[in-house]
Amino acid sequence: MNVEEEVGRLKEEIKRLGKLQTDGSYKVTFGTLFNDDQCANIFEALVGTLRAAKRRKVLTYDGELLLQGVHDNVEITLNPTPAAAAADD
Repeated sequence: MNVEEEVGRLKEEIKRLGKLQTDGSYKVTFGTLFNDDQCANIFEALVGTLRAAKRRKVLTYDGELLLQGVHDNVEITLNPTPAAAAADD
């Protein structure tokens, strides 16, 4: 998989595991993603995929590098798609 494909799969997994917010975004904790068997099978380097998605402004989270255990409760927010954001207007 290339980076764009991985970021696309990450978005799907965040939607599957996360909670939909009123603004159309989804929130999930790093620990939930990291400890999910399906995510473990998809992503060889979850942290690298998260960083790539953050650089592309697909999602946001506090900090630069997330580590298992230490950052399990860090909330990752998948930004709403333009269509979802427009629906709120």
